[in-house]
Amino acid sequence: MTRRTLLLTWTLAIVVPSLATAQSAATPAGHWEGAIEVPGQALAIEVDLAAKDGTWMGIISIPPQNLKGFQLSDVVVYGTSVGFVMKGVPGEPSFKGTLSDDSKAITGDFSQGGGTLPFKLAWKGDARFPEKVKSTRITQDVEGAWEGALDAQGNVLRLKLTLTNHEEGATGMLVSVDQGGVEIPVSSIVQDGPKLTIGITLVNGGFAGELKDAQLVGTWTQGPNSLPLTFKRPAK
Repeated sequence: MTRRTLLLTWTLAIVVPSLATAQSAATPAGHWEGAIEVPGQALAIEVDLAAKDGTWMGIISIPPQNLKGFQLSDVVVYGTSVGFVMKGVPGEPSFKGTLSDDSKAITGDFSQGGGTLPFKLAWKGDARFPEKVKSTRITQDVEGAWEGALDAQGNVLRLKLTLTNHEEGATGMLVSVDQGGVEIPVSSIVQDGPKLTIGITLVNGGFAGELKDAQLVGTWTQGPNSLPLTFKRPAK
């Protein structure tokens, strides 16, 4: 496995107060920093773990890949064994490690798509969970299917966006057509009149725009980069 195939690989730029948990003996609760040992280099990662009402939860950030606060799944802690999964990412990356006796280090194996690499994390303090943005309901003229394209100096990336209304708030899915149709879940959708803000944690990106003349006109932002982006209804 090489870094090129590790986790998220984007051909374009598509390429948050805290929940504190006291660190005590024999527990992986806290903020962890370390790396996956890719051959010839190390891929920096940050992991936050905490237990609430007996259930473990966590997030992972990968700064070199502009990934921030991605929700972990299947977080399992049994004795000194620690494991978690990045569901929704191609190859379904998983981590299985062992907590040191002093609860200051986790070492183990990272697996993705049949390949395995070692990883190591060091405890850096209390867990740092971002404040979660609650999605709102959206109006009928915003709900449904949209299509758009990002153009970075002639490098075009076609996108499909689907927004669905629910009683508790809207949900959405972004599909990157020119990247094998990869599906990227929308993490938050907030509508305020004609203004629409969409957050996509998986790629540390999002869209902020406004409904104008039956189009969503705005800007795609990912990390420090921004590009104009307009979504239109699919042609019939």
